Amino acid sequence: MITETITTALQQILEKLGVQNPKIELSHPTELSHGDYATNIALAYAKELGTNPRVLAEKIVAEFSKNLPLEIEKLEIAGPGFINIFLSKDFFASEIQKIIEVGLRYGENSVGKGKTVIVEFSSPNIAKPFTIGHLRSTIIGDAVANILTISGYHVIRDNHLGDWGTQFGKLIVAIKKWNGEEILSDSKNPVKDLVALYVKFHEEAEKDVTLEDEARAWFTKLEQGDAEAHRIWKKCIDWSMIEFGTIYNRLGVKFDTMLGESCFEDKMQEVVKDLKEKKLLKESDGANLVFFKEEKYPPLMILKKDGSTLYATRDLATDKYRKETYHPDLVINEVGIEQSLYFKQLFEVEEMLGYFSKDKRVHIAHGLYRFKEGKMSTRKGNAIWLDDVLDQAARKAKEAGSSESIVDAVAIGGLKFNDLKREPTGFINFDWDEILNIKGDSGTYVQYTVARSNSILEKANEIGLVVETLNSKNKRKSDLERLVVRFPEIVLEATKRLQPHHIAQYMLLLAQEFNSWYGMIKVIDSENPDAPYNLALVYATKQVLKNGLQILGIQTPEKM
Repeated sequence: MITETITTALQQILEKLGVQNPKIELSHPTELSHGDYATNIALAYAKELGTNPRVLAEKIVAEFSKNLPLEIEKLEIAGPGFINIFLSKDFFASEIQKIIEVGLRYGENSVGKGKTVIVEFSSPNIAKPFTIGHLRSTIIGDAVANILTISGYHVIRDNHLGDWGTQFGKLIVAIKKWNGEEILSDSKNPVKDLVALYVKFHEEAEKDVTLEDEARAWFTKLEQGDAEAHRIWKKCIDWSMIEFGTIYNRLGVKFDTMLGESCFEDKMQEVVKDLKEKKLLKESDGANLVFFKEEKYPPLMILKKDGSTLYATRDLATDKYRKETYHPDLVINEVGIEQSLYFKQLFEVEEMLGYFSKDKRVHIAHGLYRFKEGKMSTRKGNAIWLDDVLDQAARKAKEAGSSESIVDAVAIGGLKFNDLKREPTGFINFDWDEILNIKGDSGTYVQYTVARSNSILEKANEIGLVVETLNSKNKRKSDLERLVVRFPEIVLEATKRLQPHHIAQYMLLLAQEFNSWYGMIKVIDSENPDAPYNLALVYATKQVLKNGLQILGIQTPEKM
């Protein structure tokens, strides 16, 4: 990568001048006339070397220019000591040729070679349909896994299903108390009917507080292996998995492992034992908790006073299993921002236990979808079901003119891109018009640009025009060239920050620049000697946009 070439050369020059372990920062000037990269290293290190920034810049430029790489045309000094770096036409021509040759592999890098990463995402609760709120974790986690994969990591995609906990005690009470099994066995949508029972439980529990005690008792029975409790619990899982599979298939999301919390039930006592051996478990009002030094965080409960487990108990058992089974270099949880404190507590306890150091644990937090008057809640019965949103998106795509063969690609792509173009931590107010927007700064706009590129290349092929990049007469550099070859840098940035929106925002810029460029140039022109190079640029842009959409988990229809 050209940035590595530049960075290494500048580091060596500064070390030669007496700087120890110099840090090089490169940026892209907004104006083409100011170069392709700029650095302020002369200003940053002039004081350390006891000289004037501009004088230092002159020394750096002179030294760099002695052995100027073929990729670099020249270096210039601007203002008080900024160094502007201009890439050569040969560099752009060769990079565009590389895009054409390597195709879908363009943007790959090896920063994660030899490292294993577990990405836990989606993680829905059994017996609850997907709401629009589940969309964020599912598609952000999928995109992060794709980003890490293209950066050389061995990625394990983990869907940690919520199939355990006191909510199952509530469901068992509701099913047995209100003729639930008969209702569910005849239902066309048993999972949504399970939610109706769950909502009814909470409504009735406000009138009769003993229902909560019954629910806790039934969950304790479930933990102790009671046959009746287990039978009803298993039915809830079977109904849910059919619906989950349908949703994941529509979203184009796959997992390597889908173990539920219940799979770690027999491993929780090992965690409790480890906590006791480390003298970390303290009793308080009959419950067992971990207290943090200097009250860094609130205490984390591990066992309730009735001996039942909590999320923390099961998560610790899960992570111990992950460590012993996969030996990961990093474990990522893509979960809502409202659980940020919990994950700080969890990571701290795992470090205290020696399971993972905190640098090997990452919580990618996303803001929630919510109504303008507040957040959604399944127990309050005001959630919006994801399958309804997907169906509505498909109808919207049809109304906009999408053919039957690409409706799902356009609809799902629009939904995903609308989310992934944002910084994940922001909250999103639910708005049908915005959610289903298929114009403007949208995934549909990027998909359309790819389809338009395909059409251009097909028409050129029909009249015998070929793609050519290396003919010296046709080499040049414009904003489109500058932008299209930045894709590997953008992938690296997204990898470093674990944020897909860097890729989505870049793709919007590239699509806009391409369409602006195409509007000013007659690309298909057999009389124009630049036509073969222009076609190469069309092909390269198409390929990069297609690669970016693939990372985001979005399909690219050949025609629209």
